[in-house]
Amino acid sequence: MEKPHKKLDTWKISMDLVTEIYKLTNNFPEKEIYCLTPQIRRAAISIPSNIAEGAARNTKKEFINFLHIAQGSLSELDTQIEIAKRLEYLKENDWKSLDEMVIRIDKMLSGLIKQLKNSIKREG
Repeated sequence: MEKPHKKLDTWKISMDLVTEIYKLTNNFPEKEIYCLTPQIRRAAISIPSNIAEGAARNTKKEFINFLHIAQGSLSELDTQIEIAKRLEYLKENDWKSLDEMVIRIDKMLSGLIKQLKNSIKREG
């Protein structure tokens, strides 16, 4: 089975983000085991998952829809890591590293959406 999402840099970097999120949330307080920790992990996991699902769809329009969902999850994650920073669960340098990854992925998703939309216009 060919897996087109694995060729996408956006998916690869999103997977790196998930790995970092898991490492950093392992250090969150025990009291967050049922609240912030799983919320952050779910949002992070949703990003490459939606990229992968969209890449497997039949049309570019469907792919774009899933990329928008991934952007929504990215925004959710951005808010959650800001909360973790304010609660001092994340060190400043760890938060900054995550923030840079979030910004990079957002730019990549926006670029991919634009590229797909332009491709649809050329075909139509």
